[in-house]
Amino acid sequence: MCGFVAGLFQQSADPHLLAESVASLHHRGPDARGQWISGDGRWAMGHARLSIIGLNNGAQPMTDASGNVRLVVNGEFYGYQEIRQQLRAQGYRFVTDSDSEIALHLYLREGSGAFQHLRGEFAGVIADRRNRVMIAFRDRFGVKPLFYTIHKGNVLFASEIKALLALGVPARWDDESMFQESYHFRSHEHTLFKGIHTVPGGHYAVARDGNVSVYPYWDTAYPTAAALNCDKRSEEEIVAGFREVLDDAVKERLIADVEVASYLSGGIDSCGVLGLAQQQMSKPIRAYTLTFDDELYDESHLAKQQAAFVGATYHPVPVTEQQLADEYRDSVRAAETTFINAHGVAKYMLSKAVRDAGIKVVFTGEGADEILGGYPPFRRDVLLYNSEQQDPVIMQQLLADMRESNKATGDLMTHDAAPPAELASVQRRLGWVPSAILSFAQMGISTRKLFRRDFLDRVAGIDPFESSLNRLPIHERVAGRDPLNQSLYIWSKVVLPNYVLTLLGDRMEMAHSIEGRVPFLDHRVAEYAAKIPINMKIRGMREKHVLREAIRDVVIEPVYNREKHPFTTPPSKSAHAPMWRLFEEVMHSEALDNQPVFDPKAARALLDELSSAPPENRFSLEIQIHRVISTSMLNEAFKMSA
Repeated sequence: MCGFVAGLFQQSADPHLLAESVASLHHRGPDARGQWISGDGRWAMGHARLSIIGLNNGAQPMTDASGNVRLVVNGEFYGYQEIRQQLRAQGYRFVTDSDSEIALHLYLREGSGAFQHLRGEFAGVIADRRNRVMIAFRDRFGVKPLFYTIHKGNVLFASEIKALLALGVPARWDDESMFQESYHFRSHEHTLFKGIHTVPGGHYAVARDGNVSVYPYWDTAYPTAAALNCDKRSEEEIVAGFREVLDDAVKERLIADVEVASYLSGGIDSCGVLGLAQQQMSKPIRAYTLTFDDELYDESHLAKQQAAFVGATYHPVPVTEQQLADEYRDSVRAAETTFINAHGVAKYMLSKAVRDAGIKVVFTGEGADEILGGYPPFRRDVLLYNSEQQDPVIMQQLLADMRESNKATGDLMTHDAAPPAELASVQRRLGWVPSAILSFAQMGISTRKLFRRDFLDRVAGIDPFESSLNRLPIHERVAGRDPLNQSLYIWSKVVLPNYVLTLLGDRMEMAHSIEGRVPFLDHRVAEYAAKIPINMKIRGMREKHVLREAIRDVVIEPVYNREKHPFTTPPSKSAHAPMWRLFEEVMHSEALDNQPVFDPKAARALLDELSSAPPENRFSLEIQIHRVISTSMLNEAFKMSA
């Protein structure tokens, strides 16, 4: 994995600013730096390299023989050896051992059609001076970040926003995006920074003459509900097929010229990935687990058993509340977004510990919940909207059981309130309200009470949900699908790239030069999962049924039977605890006064409310406090303006 910056300029690039931009990405690529500016100064590329494959000869930017087509890439391409052989047989000449070079030659062969052949976690930019275009492309789910902006007529691309700011792009709040973020439903192509956008997963962007056009090259294709009901495969056939594609995804992600380790929780996703990976290794995989001193949030006992069961070595990474408070500011700067919990900080610390152990590459379990319906709201959707053959009394009991079994995050993930007026547009567009969106609406309504009056004036009339839904192909990809698959599709376009893959994925990993590999988001795995019957994803209270059956031989029994629990850190327990002291420090600082979103008086009153709240309500209240303090820190870190 690496970091890059690229630009197509109206006049000429400043080599000093380009160097500063690349330097701002040093954490993404500490092994080497490279940059190129064309003779006329209008084309520029910079790259910070983390060497994983082709350790000694994979420097970037890469170029074709003519020097007219150049490439920078962040990520990994799996199956690159076979593609390399095919291209060589067709006369293409390779000059490195890096997997990245296949993207250059595929582009030379078939232009933007090249992206269909790429498999993995990646983002990249191609400078094609022959055709006077710069083309940026991103993996199918948005595992790897890719940002762009148009500044003073210059089109700029980068792996992180801070690299764009280093090129002179101003840091300003985007009011609409910040408003959407409070509802946890920000558009998949907008950031919190005004004028800075993302190339969505499964898309490529073409820059020419100071303009950018974005096009899709892949999307999840769920069958209609009617087609899904015609599936005649046996359960055994479906399970065997899923095991086959997941096995292959794991096998491909073991390929590296450095050691591959694994993140490990007590959940079935990371346990399953570790189990499958260890089967293909002759030596133990090092497995790293976050541990907490609160039993409700700590999963180390299961992780330790799982590591022993498959023959991996177990490495606990204890996290104290003091450490979470100490690392919070740096984590916000790395994430370039706001928080609702300190779990991103914990992931930041885990990656730091793994880096300090000399590791560059890890397996992670992200993505399984998104393709197989792992989160509690998805189970609620099945109970409520796939309920034709369920006894209403039993259904209500299952809903109550689900809420009771998710004590740590029940208020966040399993809201039972009636849909508020804010969701009228969702009801119109979808014909129903997914449970996750219902929960997000409650979060937004609570947060809205904290906004400054002038901020509310600036976002008056904006529907946070309709704004995001309008940017999705609802008619083509959602209409006519089963309710669960509708929920999964929308979640994968909004929450997965904006939050899960950012705050619990790439940004926290690459902050410490750690490459995360995500087998569940291999597009072949996702395509298979999209086409299986609903009861193979969720069966009663049992989520990810097909996964449980497919990997039963490589996980311990308690993990096989365990219900999904979203990863969060414990709430602060008292007014004398380190995190509470951090809350107070920020809430009574100029950082809170200077940010343009939240009303300082209302925010400080919220902290007073937290001090007297019963334990069961603290998690929900802390969501709002995390939003406020992370916004204040983000504003301070990047000197943002309204």
